[in-house]
Amino acid sequence: MPEFQDRVLKCVDCSAEFIFTAGEQQFYHDKDFRNEPKRCKNCKSKRASAPGGDRGPRQFGHAGGKVETTATCSQCGRETTVPFRPTQGRPVFCRTCFQAQRATAAAAG
Repeated sequence: MPEFQDRVLKCVDCSAEFIFTAGEQQFYHDKDFRNEPKRCKNCKSKRASAPGGDRGPRQFGHAGGKVETTATCSQCGRETTVPFRPTQGRPVFCRTCFQAQRATAAAAG
């Protein structure tokens, strides 16, 4: 188990120095977070309270709005819109085929 010591980091927004405490580092380690914080608490709370605020890794789109991407269904070939950016090599399904896939998987498992 690594030993953690308080570290001084620099905020990417305001350039102020802030302390990344040993306890916070332990939390990041326990949660298997790969990146250390980039913003001081003040800038982080400003971003979170702004319209479309920062929702961390699960944020939709760049400005907080949902992404709508046009794609072709991998099963039936119809054009559809999906609420995410498709990942190359992974199938994309229209609503009808997606629900059929889920029903099939639920019945099998």
